[in-house]
Amino acid sequence: MDIAAESYVKLALAVGQHDPDFVDAYYGPVAWKLEAESAPIGLAEIEQRATALATELGNGPDADAPEIVRLRHAYLTRQLTAMIARVKMLHGANLSFDDEARALYDVTPPVNTEDHFRDLVARLEDELPGIGPVPARYVAYRNRFVVPAERVDAVFQAAIAAGRERTSRHIALPPDESFVVEYVRDRPWSGYNWYKGDFHSVIQVNIGLPIYIDRAIDLACHEGYPGHHVYNVLLERHLVRERGWLEFAIYPLFSPQSLIAEGSANHGIDMAFPNAERVTFERDMLFPLAGLPGTEAEEYYRVQDLVHQLSYAGNEAARRYLNGEIDAAAAVDWLERYALMAPAAAQQRISFFDRYRSYVINYNVGQDLVKAYVERVAGPNAMPEDRWRAFAALLASPRLPSNLQRSVE
Repeated sequence: MDIAAESYVKLALAVGQHDPDFVDAYYGPVAWKLEAESAPIGLAEIEQRATALATELGNGPDADAPEIVRLRHAYLTRQLTAMIARVKMLHGANLSFDDEARALYDVTPPVNTEDHFRDLVARLEDELPGIGPVPARYVAYRNRFVVPAERVDAVFQAAIAAGRERTSRHIALPPDESFVVEYVRDRPWSGYNWYKGDFHSVIQVNIGLPIYIDRAIDLACHEGYPGHHVYNVLLERHLVRERGWLEFAIYPLFSPQSLIAEGSANHGIDMAFPNAERVTFERDMLFPLAGLPGTEAEEYYRVQDLVHQLSYAGNEAARRYLNGEIDAAAAVDWLERYALMAPAAAQQRISFFDRYRSYVINYNVGQDLVKAYVERVAGPNAMPEDRWRAFAALLASPRLPSNLQRSVE
C-alpha cells in the first residue's frame, strides 16, 4: 500500500497545479512537490491514473487484517474517488449540490424546508429586545457584542491559551508544537489554519468583518486547540512519523478528510468548553478583556444557542443557489432571513459558496456526525475523560465519514 500511497500523493500534487485550493497542506518529500511543479500533467491523464490506481487497490486487505490497516485502505480508496470527482468538476462536470457532497465528502446532507427555519426563527421572537422582524433585531442585538479592534488580539490570545490548557489536560501534545496568529482582510472565510508540518501552523483570522465575542472561543478552538492544529499534529505524529504513511502528509481540501477535519474542529469547541463552563469563562475573562458587560454573557449565549439551531439554513441557501434554483440576491435574502446574517456577512457567504461550493456541509453535518460518533464510542454513562479519549483516537485515525455514520446507526 505504500507504493499506492506515493502515487496518490503525487496525483494530489498534480491536481494542485490546476486547482490552487486543492492542496490545503503538504509536508511530504520536497522532491515530489518540485516534480509536480516542473512537469505538470493534464486533467485527463490525472483522471486516468487515479482511476487505474483505485482499481489496483481492489478489495483491500483480508478481513482479519488489523483494523488500522483496513481503515487505511478504505481511506486511500475513498480519497482517490473524491479526487476523480473533483478532476471531473475541473474538467467541466456539473454535479448537483447533493451529488457533489456525496462524491467529495462521503456523506449525504439532510434537506430542511423553509417552514422548518421559519419556525426556528419564530422562537427567537421573545428572546430579543426591540420590535420588528427577528433578523434585524438579532443583528442589532449582536452588534452590541463586537470586540473593539484594539482589543481583538488580547481576546484571541486569552482564548487560545485557555483552549490549549484545556486540551493538554486530555491530549498529549508534542513539546515543540506551535502556531502563530495573523490578522487578514478580504477573505471568503472567517478563519483558516495553514498547517506547515513539523507540528507548526499559521492561523489567519479575518478581521474584514466585525469580530463578535463568541468568535474568539470558536476560532481559537476550531483553528487551534483542539481543532485543526491538534488534528494535523496528531496525524503527523502517529500516522506520518510513527507509521510512515505519507498519504497523510497531504491534505486535499475537496475530500472526505475535510468532513472529519471540520466536524471535529467544530465539536472540539464543545469538548474544550462545555456550555456552562464556556459562559463562566467568557463572563469572567473574555468579556472584560473586550470591554463588554459580563453580566450579559448568560443571556447572550442563551440567544446564541437558539441561533445555532439555524446553522443548516446556510446549507439550504448553498443547495438552492448552486443548483441554480435561486440567484445570488435571493441567496443573500435567505441568509439574512433564516441564518440571521448581517448583509455584509451574507454577501461574504455567497463568495464562499462560489469558491468552495458544497464544502459548507462539512461544518455542521460533520459536527453532528463527529459528536454522535464520540458519544457512541464513549458509552452511555461516559465521563468527560471517556469522551476526550474517543475524540483523540478519532483525530489520530484514518476514519471516513461513512465509517463514522455506520458506527452510529
